[in-house]
Amino acid sequence: MDKTIDENKQGNNLVLEQKEGNTRKLFIESYGCAMNFSDSEIVASILADQGFNTTQNLEEADLVLVNTCSIRDKAEQTVRKRLEKYNAVKRTNPKMKVGVLGCMAERLKTKFLEEEKIVDLVVGPDAYKDLPNLLAEVDDGRDAINVILSKEETYGDISPVRLNTNGVSALVSITRGCDNMCTFCVVPFTRGRERSRDPQSIIEEVNDLWNKGYKEITLLGQNVDSYLWYGGGLKKDFVKASEMQKATAVHFPQLLEMCAKAKPQMRIRFSTSNPQDLTLDVIETMAKYDNICKHIHLPVQSGSNRILKEMNRLHTREEYFDLIDNIRRILPKCSISQDMIAGFPTETEQDHQDTLSLMQYVKYNFGFMYMYSERPGTMAERKLEDDVPEAIKKRRLAEIVQLQRELGAEQIEQYINTEVEVLIERESKKSNEQWSGKTSQNIVAVFPKENYKIGDLVKVKVLDCTSATLIGEAVGY
Repeated sequence: MDKTIDENKQGNNLVLEQKEGNTRKLFIESYGCAMNFSDSEIVASILADQGFNTTQNLEEADLVLVNTCSIRDKAEQTVRKRLEKYNAVKRTNPKMKVGVLGCMAERLKTKFLEEEKIVDLVVGPDAYKDLPNLLAEVDDGRDAINVILSKEETYGDISPVRLNTNGVSALVSITRGCDNMCTFCVVPFTRGRERSRDPQSIIEEVNDLWNKGYKEITLLGQNVDSYLWYGGGLKKDFVKASEMQKATAVHFPQLLEMCAKAKPQMRIRFSTSNPQDLTLDVIETMAKYDNICKHIHLPVQSGSNRILKEMNRLHTREEYFDLIDNIRRILPKCSISQDMIAGFPTETEQDHQDTLSLMQYVKYNFGFMYMYSERPGTMAERKLEDDVPEAIKKRRLAEIVQLQRELGAEQIEQYINTEVEVLIERESKKSNEQWSGKTSQNIVAVFPKENYKIGDLVKVKVLDCTSATLIGEAVGY
């Protein structure tokens, strides 16, 4: 999956909603993409009805769950270290049960349960509603597993418990699975085929969040622009839909507009976009509504046409440039961020230079950059030799990161002496006298607190900046 959250970031189990009468304790941590964080909120909601309230204290937990990511080897190693930690605690608290959720669950089910015997429970991304049955199995002293992928499950009928929340911004999942068979990516195998959630349930969730005081939502999907609702079912089966279903289908630009109109004061974001699916009408809808944030996360992964083809990315470098030109034309103030992979199999020095020149052309605001890490089960692992030496991967990654730093600094300096609108999310990490929040472009800004409060939308005059943060003073609502 194209990345939106740093894989080392973990859920802190902070929960606003505790259910009265619940006596059991759930400790849940999330790794990987935003979709995993969103899924953990669904799991907490399902388990709240089974008598579990979440806790931040691992030692007192009856059930410990880790929501896992398979996107890179490093993410898997991090999770393994956490499982060692859980099991150390379990030795002093034998009634504690440990479970693995998410993408690693599907990939390493037998290893975890039978060979290594390090968990009691393994649950794939489409099986969370089966948790009550699985927990009953575990309570009876048996290992429990369900990693079956679904063609229908979207969890649209479950109201998530908001974990690790600032009370201001929330994730709203709109699609599940992915049909793009990028050769480096394990997601289609761990999360299944693409299907979308009923738009009505999405609007209800947005309204509910607004009523609870949230000021910003992010519409979330592995490939958010290919959202398609025609009454339920897989996206690939849309070709078999009736004429009526086709005529009344809701595509992503319409859903985006529905959300923007439902709550005109609420900020709307979306992630992650795929270049081949981001259409002009999405960009035009963004331009039409002030409350749709002007930021697009647009992973490209490589600037070389040859490598894009090897990756099975269904666009060329030139088509990507066309898309960027259209974004710049229709949304001149839009920020654009990237995902980039250094050292994909067969990548030559020329391919690497193509990536650097693409970055120069686009002038990204920020990005997520990684060395290629071969994932078992992917097409690249089956068909391509991981032949770029580690030292060369490291050097190329360092050059990509260095260039991004320069481009990011160049972009952020343009905000000095301008006014930006900032949604206050939290206290600044560096000073309890300052607020921190994000602009529409997803850029962090800090400024003195004065009489403003968390959740306020404030105009800020930018006086200075660091490489990634705007520094200014509030000049009113």
